[in-house]
Amino acid sequence: MGKIISFANQKGGVGKTTTCINLAAYVSAMGKKVLVLDLDPQGNATSGLGIEKEKDLKTIYDLISGDTNIEDVIKPTIVENLDIIPSTVDLAGAEIEMVQMPQREKIIKGILEPIKNNYDFIMIDCPPSLGLITVNALTASDSVVIPIQCEFFALEGLTQLMNTIKLIKYHLNPSIDIEGVVMTMKDKRSNLTTQVSDEILKFFGKRVFFTYIPRNIRLAEAPSHGEPILVYEPSSKGAEAYMSLAEEFLDRNKVKYNTITKDTKIKLREVRNDG
Repeated sequence: MGKIISFANQKGGVGKTTTCINLAAYVSAMGKKVLVLDLDPQGNATSGLGIEKEKDLKTIYDLISGDTNIEDVIKPTIVENLDIIPSTVDLAGAEIEMVQMPQREKIIKGILEPIKNNYDFIMIDCPPSLGLITVNALTASDSVVIPIQCEFFALEGLTQLMNTIKLIKYHLNPSIDIEGVVMTMKDKRSNLTTQVSDEILKFFGKRVFFTYIPRNIRLAEAPSHGEPILVYEPSSKGAEAYMSLAEEFLDRNKVKYNTITKDTKIKLREVRNDG
């Protein structure tokens, strides 16, 4: 049975998409079959995994509107075992259309149900809002990962997110839980970062992943090349952090996995060179 995980934080610029696609890529490279569902109209997860936004591209919007089958929408990526359901700006109009639909909070759940067992993990990149699309993602999910930027306003709005999760748990999805909190863009030389990290730990306790994601220029560059960090620069500090996060994530889920060896990294470099 596949596990569905939403990556959510209504605050933009916290590394939500970066965490979703890079964790998905590493978990795939470790031998697990993963699907990324891009639910953000900006489509950053789509372009970050190398999918060209062509005119005839079938997306999650086509599934919501009932215009196509899911098999026609799922696309392979350059990482073995990693697929994606892409998104484009068309999704921005879907929220208005969904309001009129029956069982409007469970549309994404209905879309994913038939393919859930085809994957070990389905990872949903949510938009930076708490609207109907995010409610759909959380209703369909077994758990939620919350990326939090290690900066001054990090905890701003988190109460609202936690209340939303609580309401969804009560009314729509009793089984949802917090998978964990990922601290992103951390600069360990900064006193402010240390203070913010302490506050996050006080707020979430054991739910915080031990692995944090540092500020890293290679991580910032990778999406513009349409590559996750393990393909773009697997020896960078950002890559090492996401590999460690993937190992911690799989350990928490009590899932056996393949270690990424030197041979794996050579293979990934070949994939990039071939591209």
